[in-house]
Amino acid sequence: MVLNKFSGYLMQKATILFICVGNSARSQIAEGFARAAAPADVGIFSAGTQPAQSLHPMAVEVMNDFGIDISRQNPKHIDEVAGQHFTIAVTLCHESELECPILAGAPANVHWSLDDPASLAGSREGIRDGFFMTAKKIQQLVSDLFSRGYFDAFFHQKKNMENIINSLSEAVIANGSDRKITFFSRGAEKLTGISSGDAIGKDCHDILGSPLCGPNCSLCEGYDLSNVKECSYVTVFNNADGLRKECEVALLPMSDSGGDIIGAVAAFTDRSKLERLQRKLKEVKGFKGIVGQDRRMLDIFRQIRDVSPHDYPVHISGETGTGKELVALAIHQESPRSSAPFVPVNCGALPESIVESELFGHVKGSFTGAVRDKKGRFELAEGGTIFLDEIGELPKSTQVKILRVLQEGTFERVGAEKTTSVDVRVISATNKDLRQEVKRGRFRDDLFYRLNVIPLDLPPLRKRINDVPLLVEHFLAKAAKENEGKRVEVSGETMSILMDYIWTGNVRELQNVIQFAIVKSRGAPITPDHLPLEIQKAMERIARPGPSRKLRIDSVVAALQESGGNKTRSANILGVGRATLYRFLASHPEIVDERME
Repeated sequence: MVLNKFSGYLMQKATILFICVGNSARSQIAEGFARAAAPADVGIFSAGTQPAQSLHPMAVEVMNDFGIDISRQNPKHIDEVAGQHFTIAVTLCHESELECPILAGAPANVHWSLDDPASLAGSREGIRDGFFMTAKKIQQLVSDLFSRGYFDAFFHQKKNMENIINSLSEAVIANGSDRKITFFSRGAEKLTGISSGDAIGKDCHDILGSPLCGPNCSLCEGYDLSNVKECSYVTVFNNADGLRKECEVALLPMSDSGGDIIGAVAAFTDRSKLERLQRKLKEVKGFKGIVGQDRRMLDIFRQIRDVSPHDYPVHISGETGTGKELVALAIHQESPRSSAPFVPVNCGALPESIVESELFGHVKGSFTGAVRDKKGRFELAEGGTIFLDEIGELPKSTQVKILRVLQEGTFERVGAEKTTSVDVRVISATNKDLRQEVKRGRFRDDLFYRLNVIPLDLPPLRKRINDVPLLVEHFLAKAAKENEGKRVEVSGETMSILMDYIWTGNVRELQNVIQFAIVKSRGAPITPDHLPLEIQKAMERIARPGPSRKLRIDSVVAALQESGGNKTRSANILGVGRATLYRFLASHPEIVDERME
């Protein structure tokens, strides 16, 4: 029976799946009737939730009585049709209703409770009568599905729901318990750069090469699906076009009629543009707690954002006091592992006798004083990032074990026989030249190349001296906040001294100097007399002789306007040193336009 009134009413092809345990009788009969009754543009499938059996001969015989030949239909397991996008799924037995997985396309679910005629005992005629009665019931149900408007209602309800979801700017992705994607909205296509056709039925970890949710993944191996709860978190990943995406995720578990969790649906809100705008507004002063506007530091900020989504090891080099741990923390905070632990380790501060125990842990009784089992830093960083500062100080015996963690993700606790697996990102740092340490035989070359996958070189403060005023303001504001007091000011002469000083201890030394001066000034503006004696003496030794060029307000304003507020360029235009210009500006605060700061 072909219902002509449905012909052409569908703008796109719809699909129906009939499901029964073995797919040998009831679902095959339903497929046969549906193929005869459905519009030409509706796809009809049947499948079993258990390995497919051969087509039951009595089903073929009985369907011939209705003028329908199903002998060419092939029983299929449900995995064989898992990639198909379904509109309606019809279960025909209680077992298939319970065992049916979440299907691609998130179809409407309908259940027809039918006895299995193949389970009947008795004479052949009695069994044939049972098959015939089951076929009559299925014929009526299939006829009602199309002739009474049920299929039309299901189709349009599903279509309207999809249109609502697709109209959202958020990306909506649904997964079954096997992590295979069952729904992929237009927002998800836009966010990931992957089409719905390429995503449906695929493992969500495979389509972009890593979990979209990072360490928050609810469907990773080893997770207890029953513990999946409604939650929200932030994640970072690179889409198929290589664009970095920062998203807020809202996750909801999906359950069956019995209340068991069978999958999850997540809505991803792309915050990349907002984050970039916020960074642009803040980039004048710094990034993730790292203060700086020098071009070298802006390049470091860009590199942090570029490397953060990837799990490759990063090695940070730079002099003592340049902020290597801050950079490592920024990489962690910008990465998909941001909600997991960040564990910093100063390798240079660990005595050689306990370094392995600190890094890898130990078991009770493994050495004197080991009164209980203890986790090491690597285990404490599980799912997150471990930062190995001053890694060049580690003994070679420990270097071998770290190499194994990088290569295999495994190690043994001190005194343990059992191997422990760990999932961590390794960021290392040193103020030494590790290449030279390798040449001198003090550092393993194979470990160096494993660590130095992505190198970052932090500039010393003397090479970004324009950042000194920003750093001074940052430390003054921080001190005022910590002490709940009024912020101390810095005189122009003092600032010029700080700008001209060679900061061998880098940012850390500058911070110490400011803290010293705050205490000594007792709330008054900081003058050169409040600076540590070694800085005053150093500036006396490097003071430049000769007359200074006299500055005028109009020439300074013109130079600032020409340079766009850049004081270093303004000093060059005026033919004076930075310190001279800073002293002049401190004496004439009325000429400094806020836009030039």
